[in-house]
Amino acid sequence: MNTETASFEEPMVQPQQLSAALAQVRQYLEQHARAIKVQETTNSPAEGEPPEAVFDENAFLFSPLDRIRSIFGLSTFERDVLVLCAGMELDTRFPALCAAAQDDAAKPYPTFALALAVLPEPHWSALLPDSPLRRWRLIEVESRGNVPMTLSLLRIDERVLHYLKGVQHLDERLAGLVTTVQISTEPTASQWELARRLADLWSTPAAGPLPVVQLCGGAAGERDAVAASACVELYLGLYRLAAQHIPASPSELEALLRLWERESALADGALLLDCAALGANDLSREQSLIDFIERARFPLIVSGDERRRTREPLITFDVPRASLPEQRAAWEEMLGADPADERVDPLVSQFSLNPAQIRTAVRAAQGDAEALWNACRIQARPRLDDLAQPIESGADWEALVLPDAPLQTLHEIAANVRQRHRVYERWGFANGSDRGLGISALFAGPSGTGKTLAAEVLANELKLDLYRIDLSQVVSKYIGETEKNLRRVFEAAESGGAVLLFDEADALFGKRSEVKDSHDRYANIEVSYLLQRMEAYRGLAILTTNQKQALDPAFLRRLRFVVNFPFPDATQRERIWRQVFPSGAPINGVDYARLAQLNVAGGNIRNIALGAAFLAADEEASVAMKHLLHAARSECAKIEKPLSETEIGGWV
Repeated sequence: MNTETASFEEPMVQPQQLSAALAQVRQYLEQHARAIKVQETTNSPAEGEPPEAVFDENAFLFSPLDRIRSIFGLSTFERDVLVLCAGMELDTRFPALCAAAQDDAAKPYPTFALALAVLPEPHWSALLPDSPLRRWRLIEVESRGNVPMTLSLLRIDERVLHYLKGVQHLDERLAGLVTTVQISTEPTASQWELARRLADLWSTPAAGPLPVVQLCGGAAGERDAVAASACVELYLGLYRLAAQHIPASPSELEALLRLWERESALADGALLLDCAALGANDLSREQSLIDFIERARFPLIVSGDERRRTREPLITFDVPRASLPEQRAAWEEMLGADPADERVDPLVSQFSLNPAQIRTAVRAAQGDAEALWNACRIQARPRLDDLAQPIESGADWEALVLPDAPLQTLHEIAANVRQRHRVYERWGFANGSDRGLGISALFAGPSGTGKTLAAEVLANELKLDLYRIDLSQVVSKYIGETEKNLRRVFEAAESGGAVLLFDEADALFGKRSEVKDSHDRYANIEVSYLLQRMEAYRGLAILTTNQKQALDPAFLRRLRFVVNFPFPDATQRERIWRQVFPSGAPINGVDYARLAQLNVAGGNIRNIALGAAFLAADEEASVAMKHLLHAARSECAKIEKPLSETEIGGWV
């Protein structure tokens, strides 16, 4: 089914019915003007019958004017006041008639005094600020100086005028705040079922306004698809308002609520309140958001990752991601593949994409397998904002200088990621629970021993994105914010199974402390939450630490792999030295065996080589032992390591 919402520019009806209403009000004006002229001529009150109706009331059924009268509860008098104001814009005879009917050439415009004198069934309550005409800003009262309100110029609102003419056009005051929802993805079968439940909820007769619905979980595009599909079922348009555009000022908030409530009625539209980009800890904005939700008297869908708490609980639906069978079916359809096609398993295993993303990836790849994988990476690439930094690397296994045991464990980690679909799905190990399906690893060892490099090698081997999680941004002093940030990280990374690197994780992952106060209790909750998410995360999550002894043994047992990165011995240091210089670097007389005597880790070796290269480049010379000696002394001074003659003896 097509879920595109209707355009604002689509005409609703032809405006012939409006002509009859204008003719009726014009006749009232003409009759009153003639009466004034008779009175001036005879110097006596004019008598006469009111003009006969020139149209049938039934002609207004289902016309824009009739809908406005019905929606806003206008009396016959209020309806005619609106038509009187519309006539000023649509009929060139109205200004002269208004002046004549008021016996004042300086007043070629409608006023409340004129309406009360000319139109049938007048009532003073139509002038009140809470009357439908003024509350819903169907007309504007333009006060000029000390002119009384009853003699002030009345003007029809532009949005209402367009509506009477049968043209839908978004109110200019909402432009830039409210936009038409454009659907970027098609709902899956399970999401369609959720959309129908939402539509049924709003279709069921009930007293009072429609209940506010909250959509949580899933990707933003999937929430949009569910909301739009429900609105299609109900013949409603769907429009988006970003939560950060809700004003904090009470008066501005009230104006926005009234303006959109009117717009919703005129456009047959529901509002999608998009909270996805709402900043954390913005308490004033959060309160305005809650006020907006609680005071809404129009079809409203709240969309976001976080559940909003209001005085009256919202009806909340969790939007399901496309299930593995749904993703598999979409891949087979897009690729023209049968169930035995070997291309499908790795794609379903690694990427959690909706049908629209799958279609885009297949089109971009144009039949090339490697291009298809990279297109999927782009489609699934997480948006982690300021919580993580992507790491680009072309490092391969040759770059790792490690003993056989940790190297073998790293190969096992790669095999686990590659074969998880076969083991979990086809062999049934995932049946019943998601717990324990995550592939988590701890890389422990002194600084510079290759922990981050190993993560880069794994990501490059698996052709996945690698993100370093900035724990300084994730960990918050506000209770509950750390868990919220961790949830954002894992949910954003879930669709592409990115490799997550929690560097120096002992900052968060230390031994559980004795609970002496609420801070201790919440710190332990944060760690437990991280472990739970790592166990459920179907990608690869890596923790690194320089202080393995600082970690709680109970936490270590819940990790799938623990890889120890030992300090390199002399043989390993020589291998590192031989690999550290690129093929294009000029080298002269470098003695790798002597360099290996220096007792430093691989990270320090790279720093020394780089420092020596800059020294040599500044001299326009090749890298020699004297440059390496100078750079080694600088590096060791930085890390406060004393140098012995045994380590640097014979370098120069």
